[in-house]
Amino acid sequence: MPELLVEENTYLTAGVHIGTQVKNKDMMPFIYKVRSDGLYILDIRKTDERIRIAAKFLAKYAPDEILVVAQRQYGQKPATKFAEVIGGAHVVAGRFIPGTLTNPQLPTYLEPKIIFINDPAADAQALREAVKSKIPVLALCDANNRTSYVDLIIPANNKGRRALALVYWLLAREVLKARGEIKSDDEYKYTIEDFEAPL
Repeated sequence: MPELLVEENTYLTAGVHIGTQVKNKDMMPFIYKVRSDGLYILDIRKTDERIRIAAKFLAKYAPDEILVVAQRQYGQKPATKFAEVIGGAHVVAGRFIPGTLTNPQLPTYLEPKIIFINDPAADAQALREAVKSKIPVLALCDANNRTSYVDLIIPANNKGRRALALVYWLLAREVLKARGEIKSDDEYKYTIEDFEAPL
């Protein structure tokens, strides 16, 4: 088995594996077990593997061809930091204005080549418009998410403050490595705290 991108314990303390008490059948392949309190636990090995795949995929695009969307409060800061670290991707943190991807008359209109969504449920408007505009979608999906229109699923707790900071931090690091902008983890100068939303 390949080594994880960070210590298993780092994933666990950040709560990346903590799902919800509701599961969607789409997410079954990523669920490791159900806890006695009814919480579905995500398989961090699969999260880790998907972060690698997503990073290689994102690295093929120029930063300004990427749009990161996060409406959830705890997703806004990590999404914004991620967009900055990978070289200035577009970001919509907070309310997604309807028509952003479909109405060229809007001042906020964007034509990204790929979109990275924090939560398919909270960011449903962005997801719908991406599908309509035939833009590939990457998304962080929790145990309860429907994944019908998501092209690449990263199974993760997409609500927790620490979990989101860690996932975006890792993903940014792996994108920079995949592009050859940094050679090793030691060259990555950001900390997880840099990505963490204020309480």
